[in-house]
Amino acid sequence: METVIDLNCDVGEGIGNEKDILPLISSCNIACGGHAGDIITMQNVTKLAKEHHVKVGAHPSYPDRENFGRVSIYMPKEKLIETLKEQIDRLISVLRTEEIPLHHIKPHGALYNDVTKKKELALIFLEGIETYRAKTFLYVPYGSIIEKLARKKRFHIKLEAFGDRAYTENLSLVPRSRSNAMIEDPKAVFEHLLFMIKKGRVKTITGNTVKIKADTYCIHGDTPLALEILMYLSKTLPNKAIYIKK
Repeated sequence: METVIDLNCDVGEGIGNEKDILPLISSCNIACGGHAGDIITMQNVTKLAKEHHVKVGAHPSYPDRENFGRVSIYMPKEKLIETLKEQIDRLISVLRTEEIPLHHIKPHGALYNDVTKKKELALIFLEGIETYRAKTFLYVPYGSIIEKLARKKRFHIKLEAFGDRAYTENLSLVPRSRSNAMIEDPKAVFEHLLFMIKKGRVKTITGNTVKIKADTYCIHGDTPLALEILMYLSKTLPNKAIYIKK
């Protein structure tokens, strides 16, 4: 059975590798001021995305640039909704200039992890992005709380899995604080991805396999070997499945 593979990357986070990465992916998640990014970076990345026909998504986070949005922080409901709308609307204003639609929304870092596990926070997040529900996809992990709630509220969702991250038995990502959290060897990333694509399962750090589903696969753009990984995938994936970047 032939499979179309969508690769996405988090971009606009100050790494500066977008010119090399964008031609190798099909969708991107642009930082919109919460953990990284500003109007200039959003404009630059959006223009590159338009040039390479890459779908553009918003990548909102806790407003915590000091910790790159990777630390869970408490925010009153109204404040969290306010910052989500501000971040996404900031990117939408840039997209309007380039006449590009907002394709999806994907929370970043600690916010991503928190809304997958915490019902109350997931509901707040969904309320915060309700304005964009009708015309925008939400990237969420398979089997998560936010997936179930989003389906009930009739959001358009795309299930996401990670090609460069190790998984635990409950489909949580291994914390970045652990040495085995990242998969950095390009060949190992390819094998990790291919197993998920062909088997519908993911190998965990215990050696067992767990059911998983995905419509899009993330390769983190801020890792040192991101470009090498994507270049390797662009050469090897066509041998095993259909790979498109548009």
